[in-house]
Amino acid sequence: MPPASPSVAVVIPCYRVSRQVLGVIARIGPEVGRIFVVDDACPEHTGDLVERQCADARVSVVRHTENQGVGGAMVTGYRAALEAGADIVVKIDGDGQMNPAFIPRFTKALLLGQADYTKGNRFYDLGYLRSMPRLRVFGNALLSFANKVSSGYWDVMDPSNGYTAIHRVALAALPLAKLDTGYFFESDMLFRLYTIRAVVRDVPMKARYADEVSSLHIGRVATSFPLKYLRAFVKRLFYAYLLRDFNAGTLQLGLGVLITLGGAVYGFDQWIRSAVTDIPATSGEVMFAALPVLIGIQLLLGALHYDVGNVPRDPLQQVDVGFAQDDDSSHEI
Repeated sequence: MPPASPSVAVVIPCYRVSRQVLGVIARIGPEVGRIFVVDDACPEHTGDLVERQCADARVSVVRHTENQGVGGAMVTGYRAALEAGADIVVKIDGDGQMNPAFIPRFTKALLLGQADYTKGNRFYDLGYLRSMPRLRVFGNALLSFANKVSSGYWDVMDPSNGYTAIHRVALAALPLAKLDTGYFFESDMLFRLYTIRAVVRDVPMKARYADEVSSLHIGRVATSFPLKYLRAFVKRLFYAYLLRDFNAGTLQLGLGVLITLGGAVYGFDQWIRSAVTDIPATSGEVMFAALPVLIGIQLLLGALHYDVGNVPRDPLQQVDVGFAQDDDSSHEI
């Protein structure tokens, strides 16, 4: 008896998308076995609309009594998909910006065992960016660099892209209860995928923009995202270079920070002394301050080079990840 084909589920978080969601569902192809519409306490009652007007037997509506944000809606959808036995779970927004015809592109690498998580990348081709507002291009470029540093996935772009697919092995290993419930959700997913050493691949795609209004405002990003990126960066370094491994990158990073700070502190102290006493520093004192800083910077560059090469390469599907799905497990802080 041949093995059953892997099942694919789609999760659509819904908030103020009543005008577009039925069209999105209608364009989802037969490769998808289940569709979970998560009504995140939508004031337009999107869930009721779908139940009344959608005859697709694959569709199930899940409701929140209180708005939990896109991350909270996705956690609910992920849990429902896992309980339904889905092997791959695809996230599509309900606003019509993401073409459901691309679903096979996102699931291909997962089905072939080449990746654990795929995400859209609108920066792959210059032509893809022509339909994107210039302000979004600039903002997403900055977010991409910040995400590379904080998540450790130096080979992926467009972290805020919400078109994603994940294999159940990786999904079951994630601490779903600890994922960010707001618009930092996609970036937080990448950080936490790195902590379990999941393989992530970009999927080139073109976004579509019509009359929908983005809920991700620049002010919200500027005030909340930097601290979250910094927190993720520090936690990632702890996980990758102290808790789970102690390697060349650990030595380069540790020595680089200590030596650079030591030289900078000594140089600043000598500068203060010279300013107070009006006695210029000697050439030896200048070199004793500058040399550690130069050596420290070289060590930090070496640590950066090591980190760039430390991107996960072996899909979790091919190895024993050693984690069971348990939101209260201690494998993540």
